Amino acid sequence: MANNMKFGDNYSDISTDTAFQFEFRCECCGTAYRSTAKAYITGRASQLLGAAGSLFGGFLGSVSSVGNTVKDAAWKKAHDKAFQEAIEEMTPMFIQCPHCHAWVCREQCLNTRKGLCKNCAPDLGVEMSYAQSMKSVEEIHEHAAMAEEDKKLGVENWRSNIRATCPKCNAPLASNAKFCPECGAPLKQEDKCPHCGTKVTPGAKFCPECGGKING
Repeated sequence: MANNMKFGDNYSDISTDTAFQFEFRCECCGTAYRSTAKAYITGRASQLLGAAGSLFGGFLGSVSSVGNTVKDAAWKKAHDKAFQEAIEEMTPMFIQCPHCHAWVCREQCLNTRKGLCKNCAPDLGVEMSYAQSMKSVEEIHEHAAMAEEDKKLGVENWRSNIRATCPKCNAPLASNAKFCPECGAPLKQEDKCPHCGTKVTPGAKFCPECGGKING
C-alpha cells in the first residue's frame, strides 16, 4: 500500500474489476461521501480476454489466465494509487476531532468555534432550542385537562387492581367497571371472604379460613 495514507476505518471499498471507488462516512451524523470513480483499463481488458476465452477456448483461454495473474499485481498497485487519490479528495471534507478522535464531516458536524466535533462540543443554540421544545412538551402533558371519567378515579382506586381486559373473554375495558360489558363477568377481585369476612390474597379462589368460594 502507498505511504502516507492517513484515515480512519470509516470507509468502505466499493471498487470493482473495472473501476476504483471508495465511500467515506461521517462518524457523527453518518452521512456518506463517495470518491470519484477511477476507471481501471487493465481490468476491462482482462474481462474481455476472459469472455473471448470462454467462447473460443484454447490459446485465448490461456492468455486470459496469464492476464489474470498479471492483473493481480497491477490491480493492487492501481488500487493503492486510487485509494491515495480518494483520501486526498476526501480530506477537505473531513476532520479528526482532537478530543474523541472521530472522523467527522466539516459541513455538518464540526463546531468551528471550538475546533471539536459536535458530539464533544454541541452548538449551544441548537441544544437550547431542543431543551425548550422538550420543556414545552412536558408542560403540555402536565397541564392537559383530565377527562371527567378519569377524575372519578380516587386515590383509593389507584391502589386497587384495575384491569385492562376481561379475564374471561379478553374484551378491552374502556373504564374501571365492576362487570365486563361484553360477557358480564365480574372484574373486581374480592379482598375479603364474602362468607366470613376474612381478608384474602389477590387471586385466591377459596377462603383460607372457612373454605368458602371467592367471587372474581
